[in-house]
Amino acid sequence: MASSGLQIVGFLLSLAGVCATIAATFMVEWGKESQSKYRNYEGLWMSCSGTSERSTCEIYKNLLKLPTEIQVTRSVMVASLFFAAMGLIISVFGMKCTRFMDAMPQGKGKAAVTGGILFILSGLLTIMITSWYVSRIVQLLKTAHHLQSKEFGHAVFVSWAGGLFTALGGVLLSLQGCWGSKSSTESIGTSHLLSTTNSKSNYV
Repeated sequence: MASSGLQIVGFLLSLAGVCATIAATFMVEWGKESQSKYRNYEGLWMSCSGTSERSTCEIYKNLLKLPTEIQVTRSVMVASLFFAAMGLIISVFGMKCTRFMDAMPQGKGKAAVTGGILFILSGLLTIMITSWYVSRIVQLLKTAHHLQSKEFGHAVFVSWAGGLFTALGGVLLSLQGCWGSKSSTESIGTSHLLSTTNSKSNYV
């Protein structure tokens, strides 16, 4: 029962992390530049510019003209969301609180572990690419003009949190899948041993 509860906690953590990762992917405040009263916000899919009172946003039309950090970060974030989506689907089949694959307890445990591994992979990808993006922005900041400074925005922190929650939930799912299959194997062995002992005692 406790194992099932931890599985649910792990799944909910991963789900929260995936939601945060989706939000970060489509947020416009990945990078920002400020010059006098004007501010330019740089997202993975669009950019916004203007003052604090009024701003206009424009979707990127030519991917090849975008800075390298945006192209790479966008690609890896999409890959991370793909692995997370696969993890969500597979882990639902492997969780003990669902009725899928009840006839195959070993396969159910493997599904939970596979889903957890996919969550871990998704979370690590998100954390690594976000950290790489920040390092690129820091390098650009060192060489920027003193009147125009470029820095990272709020989307970076949301992405870090999303990756951390996704990976942590995946770890809980994977561990509980391993422990669950081990305990079920031990219980089957114990039941078999007890039945054998009882059968022998009947002949005495």
